[in-house]
Amino acid sequence: MGVEFYITRAEFWADNDDAQISADEWLRYINSDDELNHDITSGDYHAWWSGPSLYDEAWIDWSAGNIYTKWPDTCLYRKMLKIAKCLNAQLMDDEGTIYSDETQWAYDPSFIK
Repeated sequence: MGVEFYITRAEFWADNDDAQISADEWLRYINSDDELNHDITSGDYHAWWSGPSLYDEAWIDWSAGNIYTKWPDTCLYRKMLKIAKCLNAQLMDDEGTIYSDETQWAYDPSFIK
């Protein structure tokens, strides 16, 4: 279990047939961002984020027209907000709550043990 966050252009991430972020668009974004490292050993569209995450391996991936991660820490959440803005998209959780401000989500995985 865990919350997933999606960068999406849809009103609801799972209903995005007419509002997809293309795989090519995501790959172009990865290549333009010095903090993202494309790693095809983890999947064709998988990227590791080298920013100041509390995770040893902070990741973002693309699937079915959305960009997503699971349980982002606060810094990765903020990075996803920036990516969403650059891609003319929005950030939402798996229940459909839209996040648009850096202060709306805070998570420190070091407290969960």
